[in-house]
Amino acid sequence: QVQLEESGGGSVQTGGSLRLSCAFSGRTYSTYAMGWFRQAPGKEREFVAAISWTGSTTYADSVKGRFTISRDNAKNTVDLQMNSLRPEDTAVYYCAARTYYSSTYQDRYNAWGQGTQVTVSS
Repeated sequence: QVQLEESGGGSVQTGGSLRLSCAFSGRTYSTYAMGWFRQAPGKEREFVAAISWTGSTTYADSVKGRFTISRDNAKNTVDLQMNSLRPEDTAVYYCAARTYYSSTYQDRYNAWGQGTQVTVSS
């Protein structure tokens, strides 16, 4: 059974940076695609970024050029580097996993972390 644990959330001002990390355990990490999703207060959870088992990446239009997803198969981690943060990036960020191929659809993922809060103040 896959277990995921996010870390690295916090509070920053507009224009600041944060790096989220997600630790994976329970299965062979290198055969899994990883995704980041977020949920703002009063809104549905939305796709942010994903990386396949081969390392190919996909981003939501709203974060392209500002966020970077990366994986370290030796450490079983996936990171989300977030730069030029905006108040609208404020949300709980979730790490998710599915085998092999990444997806922008949250219902394609079968393992989720507990989430980490990111707050961006103006």
